Amino acid sequence: MKTQTTIRIEETNYFQAKDILSKIELTYSQAISVFNNMITLNNGLPFEVKIPTKETQKALDELESKERESFKTVDELFDDLDS
Repeated sequence: MKTQTTIRIEETNYFQAKDILSKIELTYSQAISVFNNMITLNNGLPFEVKIPTKETQKALDELESKERESFKTVDELFDDLDS
């Protein structure tokens, strides 16, 4: 027996995923079924999900709050990276 469900996802991601899946000859619905089967087989998500350590979270926060530098040329970027 099958059941019908409704999910809400970002439209851009949906269409990108459908395009990728079509290249491997899977429909979006089939891919979701594969994902559900993997959850069942793994007794959880089929990939590792971690809470970042305090050190990792601090680094992520610093990156987000840091103003992004821009460079006029690639040479300027590499000079900055080398310093």
